[in-house]
Amino acid sequence: MDWGDLADAAVLFPSYSGTEDGQLPTLPVGEPVWHVLDPSNPLALKTQMASLEGDIGVENSGFFTRGSGIIVHEAATVEAGAYLIGPCYIGPRAVVRSGAYVRENSWICADAMVGHATEVKHSILLPGAKAPHFNYVGDSILGKNVNLGAGTKLSNLRNDGKEVHLRHSGNRVPSGLRKFGAVLGEGTATGCNSVTNPGVVLGCNSVVWPNVTVTGVYGPSSQHR
Repeated sequence: MDWGDLADAAVLFPSYSGTEDGQLPTLPVGEPVWHVLDPSNPLALKTQMASLEGDIGVENSGFFTRGSGIIVHEAATVEAGAYLIGPCYIGPRAVVRSGAYVRENSWICADAMVGHATEVKHSILLPGAKAPHFNYVGDSILGKNVNLGAGTKLSNLRNDGKEVHLRHSGNRVPSGLRKFGAVLGEGTATGCNSVTNPGVVLGCNSVVWPNVTVTGVYGPSSQHR
């Protein structure tokens, strides 16, 4: 696949229509999908979240909140001991488990899951995406039915703090972002304790084996051992 296809939201998330349950993010068309993470983009995640309306529609059974703009759908579940920082959105039937840490500008769509000891920050979990156990999801986009194995970390910052570049076929392409984790195409699964370096893009139905570190941009059904 060429570079344009690997960056295209329609290729990475082919079953995402934007008409599913709950409030849904608009993904860029005709430009790399990770531009939604760029605050200067007209479709920036922060800008879209600022326009959302709603409040906490579930009974507070012992979870913690801080800041404004926290929206929890009435059909969502937020367990005791979870911590939500606004603005953030928790969609219908989404589950935020005890000990989860949902930080600013996290968009957790319908049927998605943020599990115990998982931290999500400035990221989109599309419908059915799951980060269920001891995960870090920073400045990332998880497609429908993505599943992160226990301990998977999506690293979002270079050690030197410089701009993240994407690597594909021997080329390094600037992302325009200082913080950029991973874009995981729908159906992708990662094994326990795997790590993605900043700027990873995996096509649909890719598989990362346990304890593997991934760098670069790959097409659908890629295998990382």
